[in-house]
Amino acid sequence: MIVNYGYSDGNGEYYVTIDTDKCDGCAKCVTACPEKVFEVAEDDYGKVVAKVKDAIRGKLGYVCPGFYAVCSRNDVNCRSVCAPAAISHTW
Repeated sequence: MIVNYGYSDGNGEYYVTIDTDKCDGCAKCVTACPEKVFEVAEDDYGKVVAKVKDAIRGKLGYVCPGFYAVCSRNDVNCRSVCAPAAISHTW
């Protein structure tokens, strides 16, 4: 299942997408994210997967600097540590 966390506003679209069919719940994204955006929890089907913390969803564009603008320059980031490539960003 594809899960989109975030929002769109007049400045753009700020979504982190997690493919829960690919996510293995390893939690490497949790430790790789300097802004502590992710957590690992059970989904509605009992599978442990990564997700964006509830408290951050409505302000994701302010908390996360964005993959393409900042995080892609870092050797370690949520996408580089995700072996199954389950995480993507819109900004």
